[in-house]
Amino acid sequence: MIQQEVLQRVIDIQKKKMLRLGTGFRREVLPNMPALQSHALIVTGIRRCGKSTLLQQILTSDDSKKLFLSFEDPRLFNFELPDFEILDSIIENSKIEALFLDEIQVIDGWELYIRQKLDEGFRITVTGSNASLLSRELGTKLTGRHISKELFPFSYREFLGFKGLQADEKSLQKYMNTGGFPEFLKTNNTDILTELFRDIINRDIIVRHGIRDARSLKNLAVYLVSNAGNLVTASKLQQPLNIKTAATVLDYFSFLEDTYLVNFMPKFSYSLKVQMINPRKIYVIDPGIINVASTSFTEDKGRLLENLIYWELRRHGKELYYFNENKAECDFVVMKGEKPEQVIQVCYELLPENREREIRGLTEAMDFFKTDNGLIISFNQHDAFMRNGKRIEVLPAWKFLEKSLSFY
Repeated sequence: MIQQEVLQRVIDIQKKKMLRLGTGFRREVLPNMPALQSHALIVTGIRRCGKSTLLQQILTSDDSKKLFLSFEDPRLFNFELPDFEILDSIIENSKIEALFLDEIQVIDGWELYIRQKLDEGFRITVTGSNASLLSRELGTKLTGRHISKELFPFSYREFLGFKGLQADEKSLQKYMNTGGFPEFLKTNNTDILTELFRDIINRDIIVRHGIRDARSLKNLAVYLVSNAGNLVTASKLQQPLNIKTAATVLDYFSFLEDTYLVNFMPKFSYSLKVQMINPRKIYVIDPGIINVASTSFTEDKGRLLENLIYWELRRHGKELYYFNENKAECDFVVMKGEKPEQVIQVCYELLPENREREIRGLTEAMDFFKTDNGLIISFNQHDAFMRNGKRIEVLPAWKFLEKSLSFY
């Protein structure tokens, strides 16, 4: 059992640290962060993407008496469910009205406490770096009592604002090289990204899930980061990476995705079974991680650009698939329910040797989904033309990324 004076001291130290950090660069998602007494606000995202800064921005906009506590503090490693009674004493003595709790999912049974505090009328914001651990508990004790939001590293628009740059080819190339992790952009020290990658693998997966074959997991993570935008199947990776079963590979996929390091995008099909048996595409959270962790010696600019577009669409909560029929592939089908919102092809540069292939992949998807408008995102080309009665626009990626908020 933790002592009350120790817990109070941790709270005071963390408060001073938060005040010292300041509110930082204003995040785009801030206006969408509701403050409700009836529901807990749950913010998830990869480590070091700025959740603490966002929390500080929410804190400063909240006029109530509030308490901040991060459970990743080493002095709280022995914190257990009964210790919440001690926290309650501090809350009562300080007349707290709002709670801001970081990485609370490390405490078994945390959702019971949150439910109790909601019932008592407190406003609650919870942040965490593991999507699965949070969602599992949210689906039991907090059903109907929470609003979930995701936070990612800086978008291109945020990158421009943070660095004081204009939207153009030059700044897009910089973004493709550095990515959007705030601390790295401040220091340009690649050790920050290297250590982040190691922490995710070691602390968030190997330690948390008790992985015995750490080497195989690390090799898989490096392989996936080195193959952003490519198709992957568990069965084909089992043997080369010396992993015992395909089921274990799938487990590793799930663990890696839970940390937000990678996402896997399925092939479009109205059949869930077809989606499950087909290869999925890998997308890596940030270009900076690719640059420090990838073992690929050849830079595939087209895949890197496609990776950026994927995460921009994910920021808007889009349901995404790739399309593949008749040996023609379209990179993104953006769905809303059972209806397509957009079909998008990503091509770094349209050239005579690839133009027909890229357009065919897009028009096959347009025909399948019965839509008359398609989009090709390139690095710097801009064009519009008709093909078989359908309109296709070619848009520079920097323009799409800068304006994408207006697309939705």
